[in-house]
Amino acid sequence: MYLGIEFRALANWLPVAQAVVIGLTYVGLALGSVPGLRMNRATMAIAGTAALIALGTLSLQEAWQAIDPTTIVFLLSTMIVNAYLSYAGFFQLALLYLIRLTSSPFGLLVALTLGCGALSAVFLNDTIALVFTPLTVSLAQTLSLNPIPYLLALAAATNIGSVATLNGNPQNILVGSFSGIAYAEFARVMIPIALIGLLLQIGLLGWMYPEVRSLKPRPYVPTFRPRAYGPLLRKTLIVSSLMLAAFVVGLPLAESALVAAGVLLITRRIKPQRVLQDVDWGLLVIFSGLFVLTRSLQSFNLLSGLLPWIAHPVGLVSMTTLLSNLISNVPAVLLLQSLIDRGDTQSWLLLAVGSTLAGNLTLFGAVANLITAEAAASQGFSLSFWTHLRFGLPLTLATLAIATAWVLWQG
Repeated sequence: MYLGIEFRALANWLPVAQAVVIGLTYVGLALGSVPGLRMNRATMAIAGTAALIALGTLSLQEAWQAIDPTTIVFLLSTMIVNAYLSYAGFFQLALLYLIRLTSSPFGLLVALTLGCGALSAVFLNDTIALVFTPLTVSLAQTLSLNPIPYLLALAAATNIGSVATLNGNPQNILVGSFSGIAYAEFARVMIPIALIGLLLQIGLLGWMYPEVRSLKPRPYVPTFRPRAYGPLLRKTLIVSSLMLAAFVVGLPLAESALVAAGVLLITRRIKPQRVLQDVDWGLLVIFSGLFVLTRSLQSFNLLSGLLPWIAHPVGLVSMTTLLSNLISNVPAVLLLQSLIDRGDTQSWLLLAVGSTLAGNLTLFGAVANLITAEAAASQGFSLSFWTHLRFGLPLTLATLAIATAWVLWQG
């Protein structure tokens, strides 16, 4: 009898324990670390998944089935293509070309904003932030310019520019995988949003930092000496162009990216270890863990309370923006995607807009923001939370309002 009571008590507490594990894992993923423990987001995703399996929330087979292979393959393949472009010297050459266009403070701001925005629409935005940030700091210092407005421009441009395409950022990759929206249709609606957003950020930075308005050329333009490898660069550009063409004509995104990555891996020029070490395996683990967490959360039927919010376009964008800044944009998309019908193209577009443009709101809203802040700190410049918020808040509110109105007008 007493044993039966103990089992019933345990059965009553088990759902509570499962909910606590899910909640703690999301909090840890949002914070990025656990006080007193050496854990990052990837290890927290693994530990949280293991705990949920141990508590019987779902079986190992169910956890494995919860992971969307299309998203993982697409993201992995894109990372490999980006790694080859980086090793070939493409990104350094792109920056060199941009700064050769102009040497005035305002000209550099425009070139950096539009150039990084365009590159982020084609390649993953975090890649652009990683490669361009140290070069931007070096460029600003050489020209005796305050690097802060240019770093803000870089971070915001990578976020805004990436909204234009399905392969621009991880959350758009998720939207493409779940919704089935054609690459060209997505770009048709999103490219104007990206262009308007980039122009808005140029105007806002010009208003906030009067020194960047100058059209007077600086007396000295540094000469970068990028390390470009001709044969590898030509091969990578050809393969990347064919991959993008496959996207545009409507071929499957994950399969096209995988074929491109496979072709590039057949090489005599780069050891495979060098390429594979540039793949963000931690991000792939985080994605996998988030799929499992989302499946576990769905079993509690807690997301149904969000349905009244996301039923309205403004509510969907607002909820996406809030969640993207609380738990990050990728988890936000994974949580909300289960509440959106596959054929509801407008809602999928609003989900992509909200989760991407919300990244500019706070310093912690997007990885690109943190990359630029760390680079500034390493050079003795402070890009604080409040400095970013002063720029990010009006930019985010304006771009979200324009983007929402545009998507609704498109029908």
